[in-house]
Amino acid sequence: MQQLEAHEVPLHKIFGSDYDFRIPEYQRPYAWEREQATQLLDDLLETLDRADDEPYFLGSIVLVKRKGESDAEVIDGQQRLTTLTILLAVLRDLTADDELRQNLQALIVEPGSKIRRLEPKPRLELRARDAGFFHDHVQVVNGTAKLVGVLKDSLATDAQKSVRGNAIALRERLQAFTEDRRLDLLAMLSERTFLVVVSTPDLNSAHRIFSVMNARGLDLSAADIFKSMIIGSIPGDASSRYATKWEDAEESLGREDFADLFLHLRMIFSKERGRRELLKEFPEQVLSHFEGRSATFVDDVLLPYADAYEQLRDQSYSAPTGADRVNGWLRRLAQLDNNDWRPPALWALRHHSGDADWLDRFFRKLERLAASMLLRRVYATPRAQRYADLLREMEVVGLEAPQFELTDFERAETVERLQGDLYLVTKVRKYVLLRLDEALANNPGVTYDHAIITVEHVLPQNPRSDSKWVQLFTDEERQNWTHRLGNLVLLNRAKNSEAQNYDFDKKKQQYFTGKTGVAPFALTVGVVSHASWTPDDLEKRQAELVATLANEWDL
Repeated sequence: MQQLEAHEVPLHKIFGSDYDFRIPEYQRPYAWEREQATQLLDDLLETLDRADDEPYFLGSIVLVKRKGESDAEVIDGQQRLTTLTILLAVLRDLTADDELRQNLQALIVEPGSKIRRLEPKPRLELRARDAGFFHDHVQVVNGTAKLVGVLKDSLATDAQKSVRGNAIALRERLQAFTEDRRLDLLAMLSERTFLVVVSTPDLNSAHRIFSVMNARGLDLSAADIFKSMIIGSIPGDASSRYATKWEDAEESLGREDFADLFLHLRMIFSKERGRRELLKEFPEQVLSHFEGRSATFVDDVLLPYADAYEQLRDQSYSAPTGADRVNGWLRRLAQLDNNDWRPPALWALRHHSGDADWLDRFFRKLERLAASMLLRRVYATPRAQRYADLLREMEVVGLEAPQFELTDFERAETVERLQGDLYLVTKVRKYVLLRLDEALANNPGVTYDHAIITVEHVLPQNPRSDSKWVQLFTDEERQNWTHRLGNLVLLNRAKNSEAQNYDFDKKKQQYFTGKTGVAPFALTVGVVSHASWTPDDLEKRQAELVATLANEWDL
């Protein structure tokens, strides 16, 4: 059997001569975006500002590494190691202290030692396509400062774009700090921040470990531990009966969703986003309310919230009237790129399940708030805090909760994002267009059973030089209109590179209509009914569509 080792390792040793990290070519490229990078920084800063000396665990990494050797092939942990390297590089390039800059550079690049026969080299080597870029713009002193001037479109890979975007985002946050504040952060990073390093000399063994850890092992074990704590404290024959209730709820939801339920319950009770491990916070913030009353927790919290979660997930809310409207809102919210809205939704389903009209009004408000934050790209920390504040207010004033309301600035910024290059925001465009299509169809319950739904341009992105598009639009007009809302439609087919560049009349006849000659989406029907597609047509349509959404979301 291959030797397996697992150790808690402080960050200053992670970025030391004991490890020579290498990302193998078969791994996916670096993919963390601004949200994950800034979330990591927020978590570190929250730990720094806590009035205790508790260590902060960044999770685990899995390596193929032989004992006593530094070479470490990274099986799991690339995203964290890369982002931490970017963070250290940004801190290095912001300091005016030469000695501190040298200390930080030594964490990023092994300076070498003749005595120890260590060659100078970066401590982390990315995949071949991105290693040179990462070296020049992160691992070289002052590299991150120069990244601001590098054009995103000039970069060769998405990984390089992510490196650039995250370096800029972290630099924007950290350059506002004092030198002492940044030094405090570095001290906490070095001494109080740990990774669990799991290493084995065998690749197959490492992949097995990786598979187990990515099967939600930590969340699942937390749920199992809570079960032991709660069911174990119920006396006598009742313990077996409540164990059956627990297991029935878990089986009904499935183990993954059942594990997620505990994260949402923690938020519902604490009304703040998680800051430490669930195993620590859940007993403090939830179970402490039920000391000596474990059966009450199962009956009044776990089971009704598990039922609410199933209704939310499956859009299966039932009521004598109005259920279709509630399930319509749940279907829309499920299309968002995050689940932060779920705790207030679960609270509403748990406490107002008998009033479909109340739930209809609640979910209309919740979807409006969620859609605005989606468009404005509010990242995880303030988004979760907004929902936490909403939970706190709802328990007091219900539907009149002030956190439901958008400020004048938030409404204006939402409209501004609708006016911009919507197509370029991948996680937003389809949600907005499907929502718009519903409004245009005047059918709030409309659903589409299409295997493929794509977002397409009317005025193409790259028209042929001999096409009518070039005659109708100047280069400046094309740049202005190509990616905006008024120029976008929905289709139920895969993209067709040739058809995308058809002139308008041919595009309407052969690309925007189905086999029956009818476009499947109300949004697309509106385009097919146009006799022409000029800058004036686009300007009018843009105004109409933005006004439709502004009315739908009360902007």
